[in-house]
Amino acid sequence: MDSTADPAPPPALVTLDDIVAAASRIAGVAMRTPLLRIEQDAFIKPESLQPTGSFKIRGAYNALAQLTPREAAAGVVTHSSGNHAQAVARAARLLGIRATVVMPNDAPQVKVAGVRADGAEIIFVGPANEERVELAHRLADEQGMVLVPSANDARVICGQGTCGLEIVEQLALAGVEEPVNVLVPIGLGGLAAGVSTAVKARLPNAHVYGVEPELAADTRASLLAGERVRWDPAQTGLTMADGLRGESPAPIPFAHLQRCLDGVLTVSEDEIADAVRHAVLHLRLVLEPSGAVTLAALLHRRAELPPGPVVVVASGGNVDRGRLLDLLVE
Repeated sequence: MDSTADPAPPPALVTLDDIVAAASRIAGVAMRTPLLRIEQDAFIKPESLQPTGSFKIRGAYNALAQLTPREAAAGVVTHSSGNHAQAVARAARLLGIRATVVMPNDAPQVKVAGVRADGAEIIFVGPANEERVELAHRLADEQGMVLVPSANDARVICGQGTCGLEIVEQLALAGVEEPVNVLVPIGLGGLAAGVSTAVKARLPNAHVYGVEPELAADTRASLLAGERVRWDPAQTGLTMADGLRGESPAPIPFAHLQRCLDGVLTVSEDEIADAVRHAVLHLRLVLEPSGAVTLAALLHRRAELPPGPVVVVASGGNVDRGRLLDLLVE
């Protein structure tokens, strides 16, 4: 595990006003997902119900909707293992923008199919994150397209933060007044950065925790070290949670997490699989492994949280049929 130095000055943090503006921008495109009570003092926010099957449509649409006419005419390019790819493809189609997506050749087929259905061009590379990042940057430079990162972009973070705004409003409607614990999955950190910023701005006494697989706990290591730490992709690639395999938190989200996150919980592969089964059998929800890590933390790590109600953000449900069937067999 190597330390990843950030020579640039600390990035400016997004504000509550920025996130509120994003909420207006994405209204009617991203779904206002429900907050479902699953226990007396536990709730789940199923972002798996979004039109593209994950929260990513929030940030992708917010980013693309702010492109200038000249930028939109040039087209966009992104790199993603799946959910962000689908979100960019959908946002681009809705806005009439040409999109190119660089994906790993081991991306789940359900996510590949989603990108194709929205008309984006797909370029496949090897499974290493660096390979798709490098190609996407090169395409942006050579063809003049706008690069749309999956997390390291203030516009994307603001879009993801709208999920946090909804949580606060929905808790109030549910009559929950005492300090709450909000659990958010962490890959590169965009969702956790946006949600923690929004929740802490509206509920200063709330606790927001990230959740990572034990096999890809680079953000937990980074927060403990006080700087971004890079994990070997051969290690992070072992987790079934393909959307959380980032080797290091992205710089802009990390600055937000250092300020707003109360800690990171980690869950094992067996616990993630158990959460996927629990979601299907008891909650009637289909969650992909990446989207189920927070439910795994609720089921297996609740003793590590402060007292109070718990909100679980289930980030996505794009899982291949074969993988889901395997996980349902104990």
